[in-house]
Formats: sequence, structure tokens, C-alpha cells
Amino acid sequence: QVHLVESGGGLVQAGGSLRLSCAASGRTISSYVMGWFRQAPGKEREFVGYISRSGGSTETADSVKGRFTISRDNAKNTVYLQMNILKPEDTAVYYCAASTLVVLPTRPTTYAHWGQGTQVSVSS
Repeated sequence: QVHLVESGGGLVQAGGSLRLSCAASGRTISSYVMGWFRQAPGKEREFVGYISRSGGSTETADSVKGRFTISRDNAKNTVYLQMNILKPEDTAVYYCAASTLVVLPTRPTTYAHWGQGTQVSVSS
């Protein structure tokens, strides 16, 4: 079973950048589709983006398109979320997730393995 740990969260001013990392252990992530989700207080968990097993295909939510980029380094067993031009509405706990399925990658229910999350706070 794969174990995921996110890092890189913190407090940043609007317009700033952060890079989140998701380090995996237990199994290689090369066999997993990897997703990023976020959850703000009082809101449902929201899709941010996903990346295919090889890294050749990515998709991001409209709310972050053009500002957030997902990448992966299978040799390092790590997935990244580069977040630029951050806005206060990006404030949330960010989670990475792993799935052996390739269908419906925007849905949280597709993913069987989750990290504990890392807090991102953006001040105005």
C-alpha cells in the first residue's frame, strides 16, 4: 500500500507562489494516477488537478488553470503542485491522492490512498 505525505504548505501573500510536494513510500507511484484536491472550511473537497502515470497528461480545474502546474518525478517517488499567482480563495488544506484507476480522475471517490494534507493560507 502506498503512503503519501504532503509538504510545502504555509502562509503567503496574494500573488505569491508555493510548491507542494507529495512524497510516496511503500510502493512506487509509477503505477498510480496522482491527484491533488483541496478543502476549505465548511466546503466539500474540491478537485485541483491530476497527472497520468507517465506524466504525459495533466488536467487542472478551471479555477486554477494557468496558475497551478502538476508534475511528477517517478524516480523520486514524488508529485508536485506548483502554485503561482495565489489568491485568498486558494486558502485550503491541500491533499494528494493516488489511484490505480484511470477513469474519472476528477472525483475524490476514484482515489483509494490519501495523504494527511498540508495547509495553504493566502492573505490579501
